[in-house]
Amino acid sequence: MPAASGTPVAFIHVSDRQRALDFYVGKLGLVVRSSDPFGDFLEVGAALIRLTALPDYKAGAHPVFGWHVEDIEAGVRALTDRGVAFTIYDGFGQDALGIWTAPGGAAKVAWFADPDGNVLSLSQG
Repeated sequence: MPAASGTPVAFIHVSDRQRALDFYVGKLGLVVRSSDPFGDFLEVGAALIRLTALPDYKAGAHPVFGWHVEDIEAGVRALTDRGVAFTIYDGFGQDALGIWTAPGGAAKVAWFADPDGNVLSLSQG
């Protein structure tokens, strides 16, 4: 089976399974497709996120997953209304919502973190 015909799966590690589910399902609005003793599959459009709990897990500083959206400002506002805090990095020149605009204005990105510190993003352009 060619890889292009399968369902894409992104793997995100977390330290606390229930806390992660509360965030990804409760705040981001994702739906649990299935669970097993080792983790959970969450639906993300035609793709899946596999949350796997590793008790001593420590997140890195770089994004692990993102969503490309039509209207980043609306997306940021909607997630902020659900209790998601966007990260403002010193020196990036982001606006008050946390949206960074690339030179020339063609691309925009806003970053936020899950409870473990995994960096997630919204992008437009």
